[in-house]
Amino acid sequence: MARRQFLRFLYAALRYSTVMFERAWTGYAWAALATLLCTAIAFAMRPRFDLVNIAMVYLIAVVWIALRHARGPAVATAVLSVAVFDYAFVPPRGRFTVDDAQYLLTFAIMVAVALIISRLVHDVQQRAREQADLRVRAETERIRSALLASISHDLRTPLSVMAGAASTLVDAGDRLDAHARNELARSIERQSRELADRVAKVLQMTRIETGAMELERDWTDLHDIVNSVTTRLKARVAEHRVINEVPEDLPLVRVDAALVEQALGNLLENSASHTPRGTVVRLRARVQGDEMIISVEDLSGGVSDADLQRIVQIFDRGTGPQVSGAGLGLAICSAIVRLHGGRTWAERVPAGGTAFRFTLPIEHVPAVPAEMLAS
Repeated sequence: MARRQFLRFLYAALRYSTVMFERAWTGYAWAALATLLCTAIAFAMRPRFDLVNIAMVYLIAVVWIALRHARGPAVATAVLSVAVFDYAFVPPRGRFTVDDAQYLLTFAIMVAVALIISRLVHDVQQRAREQADLRVRAETERIRSALLASISHDLRTPLSVMAGAASTLVDAGDRLDAHARNELARSIERQSRELADRVAKVLQMTRIETGAMELERDWTDLHDIVNSVTTRLKARVAEHRVINEVPEDLPLVRVDAALVEQALGNLLENSASHTPRGTVVRLRARVQGDEMIISVEDLSGGVSDADLQRIVQIFDRGTGPQVSGAGLGLAICSAIVRLHGGRTWAERVPAGGTAFRFTLPIEHVPAVPAEMLAS
């Protein structure tokens, strides 16, 4: 075991060294290439320009390398530029000597510029990393606060109902008939399932927002996803009229089918939970440009402007000031769509009601090899 761990450590160290070596030599290769390019430009400028102006061409190379690479390649560019400029252009040409001392100042300026800009770039990058870390911490704290608020708000009701029903069974169970005891037991079961569902949503939202969830993409027929969702939620939406208007000839999409099914299921459950019985809920999908637009529309007569604004904020941005249990479902849907490179929005529909829409990118389906078709 110790030997295996040592070998793994040695492999990781060698791999890291190789990467750093390749990165370093990439910068030095660019330094040499930039110097050669400036030399070609300088030879073209020599008949018409003074040596001071030609030196500025090399200074551009020094600045460019210093901005894009580490200090070593920047200094190397300055040294190479000084050497080539001295050998090819400064009298006496063809030798590494300088007759005029003013060119020594030019050489010193090139090296100084490389060092100063490299230092400035390093400081800027360091500040950028620090600011990025601060943003990550702030976002993590915001997510933690939102999830804690959601837990305290959404879990209080089912816990209170379960505690009340359990207390009634304990204190007055002998005085209740069988029907009443069964109703209390069913209430505890329903609330426990709701509690488990909300806790699962909170945990999933945490995984998505912290980047711990990875997509398992594959080519999928959206019509199959819709059929799977409607079958799974058949009992949940039994009191509504669900109309499936998703065409069967839609192009394939390369997505994580399980996550997209969950996103669509969250929208369908949201419509069923917040609309009256008998409401028409319509599932639609269409292709527009290089993306597919999926819609869940409920024709319930619409919601108030304040409620619509809250829904839009939760669904479009994935968060809101008070993300409740239903809000978590919308937020998870929005986060799943963002992971796939899509977008989400909510709006009123002309017939009255609310439409929740999201997009999925359409990619080019690779052709099947001829030998596979032949077999």
